[in-house]
Amino acid sequence: MEISKSIEIMKSLADASRLQVLNAVMNRPHYVEELAHKLNLAASTVSFHLKKLEKAGLISKKKEQYYIVYGLNEDLFKLTLRQLTSFDDIDKFIQDERIEKYRQKVLKAFFKKEKLVKLPVQHKKKLIVLNEFLKLFKANKKYTEPEVDSVINRLFDDHCTIRRLLIEEGAMQRDKQTYWLTKKEFK
Repeated sequence: MEISKSIEIMKSLADASRLQVLNAVMNRPHYVEELAHKLNLAASTVSFHLKKLEKAGLISKKKEQYYIVYGLNEDLFKLTLRQLTSFDDIDKFIQDERIEKYRQKVLKAFFKKEKLVKLPVQHKKKLIVLNEFLKLFKANKKYTEPEVDSVINRLFDDHCTIRRLLIEEGAMQRDKQTYWLTKKEFK
């Protein structure tokens, strides 16, 4: 099992109302209104918790005539706690998660309304920002200089600086007025 899936399962179980809903469904399949009446909760509250449990894979739904009936995902309940919490790649997952949080923080600091406000000075942050520009270009495609400028201008008005940085960092090459990507992402 993937770490993210295991985390999602555990998060979905960390709510008393959700556990109530799950316990009711463990006995037999139910539809929303039936659960709401049985648990003395609003139907909207029950629906909310059912969606969380379904997203985690703990329950599944099927349509029976006019109703959607929610039942237990028996296979998932056969897993042991050890299987839910043992991973070979936990360190990599944690590192990747930290990197992604940092990336999001940098993007939030330098982009407003999907436009680059200013270019970061720190090289590490600058590469994160340049990756956003690289996503706009297609691999194995040749671009003219006006095409490159037009693509860059979607995110930032100073296309000369970004174009120069992409070339200096080795992500893009040019031959006269023709440009192409040499890498799709900075690591």
